[in-house]
Parts: sequence; structure tokens; C-alpha cells
Amino acid sequence: MASTVITVNRDTRPGVYPILYGMWLTLRNMFETLFVKGRSATIEYPEKKRNISGRYRGVHLLTAREDGTPKCVACYMCATVCPAECIYIEAGERPEKKIEKYPTRFEIDLLRCVFCGFCVDACPEEAILMSRENDLVGTSREELIMDRDQLMNRGKLAEVGRGYHPTDHDVRRPVRIAALDRLKSEHGIVPGMPNRS
Repeated sequence: MASTVITVNRDTRPGVYPILYGMWLTLRNMFETLFVKGRSATIEYPEKKRNISGRYRGVHLLTAREDGTPKCVACYMCATVCPAECIYIEAGERPEKKIEKYPTRFEIDLLRCVFCGFCVDACPEEAILMSRENDLVGTSREELIMDRDQLMNRGKLAEVGRGYHPTDHDVRRPVRIAALDRLKSEHGIVPGMPNRS
């Protein structure tokens, strides 16, 4: 719903008239909201949900390959670039020659996460994405630490839809370069693209 721009006249003299005019505007908007169809300011949540931008940075999800395994190659780029340090990864070796590593453990602590999208920008495989889901509810701290299987199952949620994706924006390259520099300076690691031959 687009809002209208109202030009305010600052030359109005103080007195009773501006007060009465302000009260009239308030009452008019109240009656329009109550009785004019389509002017309601509220929605019937959870049956109806607001339209959310395609760039919304919601809860994370992990994408899968055709065989159902995660696309993640455990390169630690997302964990390195994360300003909140809320991503924890443990790597394991894969038997195939095409893919060197995979995450045996991949966890995101959503209570520490600031939903900045840097992990999505830094991922060379586009394995981690953000959805448009904004209902983050849990009754304990442990429920909001999502592991690899929970993040993989979230990719099947079709009703929420994909949110922030780096190919839609022109910020991917600087974040990835900064993550590579940090990996090299702090850990002495110079990752490269996996050999696909």
C-alpha cells in the first residue's frame, strides 16, 4: 500500500482552528478505517500475511543437490564472515572425488544471528540462502539453534519463499573478497574452487 505525501502549511496561526482541524482529520481517518472497505490497518494474522519484500532476510535454509545431500562443501566462508559468530561447522571427508568435504555438523544460533546476509554473500556454492519467513518462535534456547537437518528441511517450505539472494544484488563480490582475506590472514587458509573434473 503506497502512502501519500502531505504538504504541511507551516504558516498557520496558533489558535483553536488548528486544534479542531487536527481532531477532524483524526476522526475522519478513524471512520474511514472502520467503515470503508479496504482501508483496514490490521490483517487477520495467521490466516493472512503481509506482503514481504523479495530481499527480506529471514530464517536461513540450506539447499540440496539432486541426490539430497547438502550443497555445502564446508569451506567455512560463512562462519568466517559472520559478524555475530553464530555459525558452527564441522567438516567430514566425502568418498567421491568431485566433492572434497561436506558438513557433518552445521549449526546456526538464531538468537545470536543479526540476519545481515553476509553468510549468503560469502558462500561460493550458494548452499545457504535466506527465506522470507519472519515468524521465529521457540519456547527454549535449544529450539532456536538450528542444525543441518532442520536447515535442509526448511528448503522444502514452499509457502514462505526465497528471500535475500546474492545474485539479485551487486554486493556479493566485496564480501567474498573480505572473507577470503580474513581466512588467509587469520588462519593461513587459501581456499579454492573444488576441482569438478
